[in-house]
Amino acid sequence: MVIGLLIGSTCAAYHDFHQEQIAHLHFARRDHRPAQVIGGLTPQQYQQLAKLNYQSGANPIVQVNHGRSTLNPKSWRTNKVIYQQLDSRRRTSGSNTAFLNWRNHADTSLRINQITQPTGWHDNRNGNLIYNRGHLLAYSLTGGINAHTGQYHTSAVGDQDNPRNLFTETDFTNQMLQIIYETRVRHTIEQGKHVVYQATPIFRGSEQMARGINLQAISTDGSLNFNVYLYNIEPGTKINYQDGSSVSDPQMRVLVPVESLGETDDESQRSMDNGTLKISGHYKRPFATAPRHYYRIWQNNK
Repeated sequence: MVIGLLIGSTCAAYHDFHQEQIAHLHFARRDHRPAQVIGGLTPQQYQQLAKLNYQSGANPIVQVNHGRSTLNPKSWRTNKVIYQQLDSRRRTSGSNTAFLNWRNHADTSLRINQITQPTGWHDNRNGNLIYNRGHLLAYSLTGGINAHTGQYHTSAVGDQDNPRNLFTETDFTNQMLQIIYETRVRHTIEQGKHVVYQATPIFRGSEQMARGINLQAISTDGSLNFNVYLYNIEPGTKINYQDGSSVSDPQMRVLVPVESLGETDDESQRSMDNGTLKISGHYKRPFATAPRHYYRIWQNNK
C-alpha cells in the first residue's frame, strides 16, 4: 500500500509538472516575436513618460500599455541580468533587464551599505528622509548575479553597490511604490517560475534626477504580468529634477496606494546615507503630506 501511495503521489506530481510546462509553452507561443527580441520600453514610450507631470493628490502609479508588459516571455533562456552602461551624463537612463528564477532570491543579511552617489544625489538633512539610493533591480532579486558581468554564479552574493543599478530615488517611491512590484516578482520566482523583469529610470532632457521609473515584468506562464510608471516624488516636498535639490512644499500631497499597506524594506533603510539611519514615523493615509523622519547613528558612537 505504501509503495502504491508513493507511485500515485509521484505520478500526480509529474502530471502537475507536465501540465504546467504545457501551459508555459502555450502562453509563450502567443508572442510571435523571435526569442532574440526581449521587448520592453521603446524610445517613444520613454519620451512620453518623461513628459508626464505629477499633480498633487493624484495616484502616483500610472498604468502603461493598460498595465500589460511588452516584454517577450520567449526571451527567457538563461538566468542573467543585462545591465546598461551609464549614459554620457553618467546617469542610469537605460533599461536593466533580469531573467530570474528561484535562485535569485538573495539573502538580504549579506547586503552591504551603498556608498555610490548617483546623479542628483543629496544627503538627507534636518531629520527629513527624502533621498534613497534606489536599486533598479532590487538586491533581493539578484542573488547569484555578478554585478560586473550580469551572469549567474553560485558564489556571487548579488548586486552590491553597482553604479549601473542605482539611481537617486525618493524614500516614498522606493519604500511605498516600487516595493509593491518587487514583492510580486519575488513571490513569483519563489513559486519556481521564470520571470523577465525590466526597470528603466525616466529622465527628462539633461536633468540629473529621474522623473520616475518604469517597471514591467512577465512570467513565462503569464501568471505575472504588469507594466507601470512610478512618479519619483516625495510628499510635502518640491524637487528640482535638474540637480536633485529639494525644498519643503506643504501643498504636495501624495495618494498612498492600498497595495503598499504593511510593506517595508528594512534592509534598504540601513544604506540610504553615510552612517546608519533609524527611521521614525509612517506616511499618513490615504494622503501622505510630509516625509518620514530619521536620526543617524554613526559607527563610532556604538
